[in-house]
Amino acid sequence: MSPFAFDISLEEFEAKVLLPAETVPVLVDFWAPWCEPCKVLKPLLEKLAEEYAGRFLLAKVNADENQELAQHFGVRSIPSVKVLFQGQLVDEFNGALPENQLRAFIDRVALPAGPATASPREQAAALAAEGQPEAALAILAEASRQAPNDEAIRLDAAELLIGLGRNDEAQQLLAAEYAQESARAAALRARLALAAGSADTAPLEAKLAANPDDHATRLELARAYAAQNRFREALEAALEVVRRDRFFDEGAGRKALLQLFEALAGEQYDDLVREYRRKLSAALN
Repeated sequence: MSPFAFDISLEEFEAKVLLPAETVPVLVDFWAPWCEPCKVLKPLLEKLAEEYAGRFLLAKVNADENQELAQHFGVRSIPSVKVLFQGQLVDEFNGALPENQLRAFIDRVALPAGPATASPREQAAALAAEGQPEAALAILAEASRQAPNDEAIRLDAAELLIGLGRNDEAQQLLAAEYAQESARAAALRARLALAAGSADTAPLEAKLAANPDDHATRLELARAYAAQNRFREALEAALEVVRRDRFFDEGAGRKALLQLFEALAGEQYDDLVREYRRKLSAALN
């Protein structure tokens, strides 16, 4: 199945259309098997979805099987294409457009093209930095299909999935062997283990405020901060346990810091890890 074009039902609409549409335009194509113009438009849309490689997504809805969706969008004839983006219906058309008109329509609603010289990983990184992780994942999925042995592409996708809280999907990617990228894969596995903890910090912060010497709660809070990608706060909480009682629970504070150092291995967090390695050394001496 293409990462850029997929069939959906009513039950999948929120997960596969509404959520991705927060960051990338989604063209919703209402069609039916008996509709002759649909047989012209649908394959053309699918071809362009692949060509545009994540600048828009194509969600295909069988109007006969999903009449509630068709009624919700006021579909009176098919094919009918609705464009959703950032919670809004931003454009639409009915009927089968010729390819030149369809390209012009898509160019108007799709995300801007990245630099022609940018690699798929660079394009995905730029989209992620712009707050468009779903579009970035779509580009990485297609790049991985084209280069299935490129471990860096798969790990980029795993890192994005962890950031989105899609831990089961990240786990599937990280279950593979990574001979060339073993250190980064180990770091992401460690980060995934941290992300599996509770991310609700408010009750823990309140409990710790009532008893600042509750070292177990402070370590639990460090794990919760890590699950929210608040890594500096996680490191500081674990370090505070070392400062207050380095021997608590057989050195649990130091062990928590070492786990965080492993999870943050890589260029992005090098400065932060170096800073807290120095602070740990000072606390222990």
